Amino acid sequence: MIFTLVTAVQEKLNEIVDQVKTRREEEKKLKEKEAEAEKQLFHGIPVTIENFLCWKAKFEAEFLEIKKKRIKEKQQAGKNKLSGKQLFETDHNLDTSDIQFLEDAGNNVEVGKSLFQELDYLELEDVEDDPDYNPAGPGSDSED
Repeated sequence: MIFTLVTAVQEKLNEIVDQVKTRREEEKKLKEKEAEAEKQLFHGIPVTIENFLCWKAKFEAEFLEIKKKRIKEKQQAGKNKLSGKQLFETDHNLDTSDIQFLEDAGNNVEVGKSLFQELDYLELEDVEDDPDYNPAGPGSDSED
């Protein structure tokens, strides 16, 4: 009876050892396949002059197409925008919008002649007293 128990245990242990060996072999094969796949990933296509020129032509065509789309988008965006002059010509409310905004905020700005009548305290020099003054010189508005 002991002999049968020992043989049964031996057979079971042999089965377990065989299972462990097959599992290790499978893991080893799987690792080898992964390593091979990784090599293929990094290996890629060898670059030759013909391959490079073909790729370059495709890349430049794609890049040119993207550039054209961007230019077209900019042109279409520019067509819809009005200039400042056009905005003021079409909407006369813009003439007084800033003043209205200031009045709504409670900041009333009063501009009168009295602000500009007494400028003696500024001590401005007369331009005609300047020996270097030339009314027809460069940077002047008058033309000869």
